[in-house]
Amino acid sequence: MSIAATPRTTGQPAPGSVGPAKPVFCVDIGGSFMKFAVSPAPGALVPLEKVATPAADWHELGASLSALIQRNAHAGDPASPLALSIAGLIDPRNGIATSANIPCITGRRIGDELSAILGRPVLAANDADCLTLAEANEGVGRGHSVVFCAIMGTGIGGGLAIDGRLVRGAGGVTGEWGHGPILNTSVELDGETLHIPRFSCGCGQSGCVDTIGGARGIERLHHFLHGCEETSYRILEDWQVDEARAARTVAVYLELIADPLALSVNVTGASIVPVGGGLASVTPLIDALDRAVRKRILNRFDHPLVTPALRQEDGGLVGAAVLGHQSAVHGRESAVQDH
Repeated sequence: MSIAATPRTTGQPAPGSVGPAKPVFCVDIGGSFMKFAVSPAPGALVPLEKVATPAADWHELGASLSALIQRNAHAGDPASPLALSIAGLIDPRNGIATSANIPCITGRRIGDELSAILGRPVLAANDADCLTLAEANEGVGRGHSVVFCAIMGTGIGGGLAIDGRLVRGAGGVTGEWGHGPILNTSVELDGETLHIPRFSCGCGQSGCVDTIGGARGIERLHHFLHGCEETSYRILEDWQVDEARAARTVAVYLELIADPLALSVNVTGASIVPVGGGLASVTPLIDALDRAVRKRILNRFDHPLVTPALRQEDGGLVGAAVLGHQSAVHGRESAVQDH
């Protein structure tokens, strides 16, 4: 039997998150909009502007970021780093970004190239990693040594933080419990064995959690079980009023999803699993998933383990700010190295 993870004292900042109170500019860059803010000190965030993302034009992106900093120069100083939360993958070994939503950054060493344009240090992490940092330092994971963040939105993603600092593995892939041929192909429900196919995944494999774990996956599973098209919103609304078909779909869903999430908890030793993404707003679903996961893990917790993230709305900015402040303490290379 494994030993429960030892939490840090609640209220104490995570190691690596505290440093000189130097301002950090931060931007949450999505496919449509960029949210710009300044963090004057660890734990503080001041939203400043929201502008359109020039997602297809690299030069326009650099010019837009430069203009944001110039218009808000009074909030920082010439040495203030810029920390980015990006909807895409960033390889920590070389800083090369890949993004379907922001195509102009794909193939670019985004930190180095923007640093040359803006004349200041630039750090970047993907949005899932930034939410992980936000939750580990200023969310429900504060006080926990190991935080595994599960993203459950359109699809499935995740991130891992230890002692308040992000763990970024080879190629920037860490905490990605959504991919790999891991799903069970049968479920025992009410004395009946249901056989579930290994649906094809966008990553090129079959049987990934991503194929049924997110909102589109719930819809796919519902169609397979009942032969009808419904939105995830409708399915979950019907489930909460105990409509028979929706109840069956969600029961199967929980059986399939709880197994790989429980494995992720056992492998990482996490003592808290903040959930981000659209499905996190359906509290009864996350409560049910929490109960199912806690039945399957080696540790026994007297507190909710799988729980909605606290920083859903501003996780990108908060996580980017944490990344920026940690870099001021440990140096830029430490902030972006792979483990």
